[in-house]
Amino acid sequence: MSEQETHMSMDAPTRRFARENGTSRGGDDRRPAPVILAGGKGTRLAPFTSVLPKPLMPLGDGPILDVLLRQLHAQGWDETTLAVGHMADLIRAYCGNGERYGMDVSYIQETTPLGTVGPLAFLPEETRSRRLIVMNGDLLTTLRFNDLVDAHDESGAVLTIAVMRRPIKVEFGVLDLGEHIGAARAITSYREKPEIESTVSMGVYVFEPEALTYVTPGEPLDIPTLINRLLADGRPVAGYPFDGYWLDIGRHSDYQQAIDDFEKIREQLLAPVQEVRA
Repeated sequence: MSEQETHMSMDAPTRRFARENGTSRGGDDRRPAPVILAGGKGTRLAPFTSVLPKPLMPLGDGPILDVLLRQLHAQGWDETTLAVGHMADLIRAYCGNGERYGMDVSYIQETTPLGTVGPLAFLPEETRSRRLIVMNGDLLTTLRFNDLVDAHDESGAVLTIAVMRRPIKVEFGVLDLGEHIGAARAITSYREKPEIESTVSMGVYVFEPEALTYVTPGEPLDIPTLINRLLADGRPVAGYPFDGYWLDIGRHSDYQQAIDDFEKIREQLLAPVQEVRA
């Protein structure tokens, strides 16, 4: 039986034991190393982001980034790396070494924009040799990151993305065309600004170390390009469907929604996770 077949045949408690005791995937460290992507300019949230980096936008009694760091700690992580760029000094000044979170916080910094994946090439070799759990620094979700890691372990994929179904509003009238009528074509249906149900990325990923071999230092690289490279080489990529709360805080309306929702779901967001889950 191959290593992948052996790995995929583990039941959930065995996979969890393997991950927590450093024996999963041939001896990886105890759990994936977290990386929070906090370097974007957040242009869609201007003018707010002209004075604050998006991860430091206020939410409740702290910034958005504060919620993610507290979630990671509550779910069992004691370390993280922040990939910073735009207004990096403010993020460093706020988070420091992570002592306030009971975590070790380190930093990698891009001097020019490198996309979603590009900054990962500058992680220390020790971190690059581990699995990673990577997330955008502007999201709000009740996703339990350990559940995503378990699903990744089961899949045998080199990269797993948390995904969910979301209606996407089309801002135009959408027509379906039929047969040609001279130079024109028959219209068979017309939908005014429809909502189309789609599967979207939540901006949370688990990487195997081999996925990072496709990332070249200094090359701008986004997730879609990386995934297409992996698929072209026949490497398995998986999606983990999630049906809980998720919000990408990218636009003014999203930010207002996050402010409105936060107090209602604060306990769900920050609740500690039990070591053994059913």
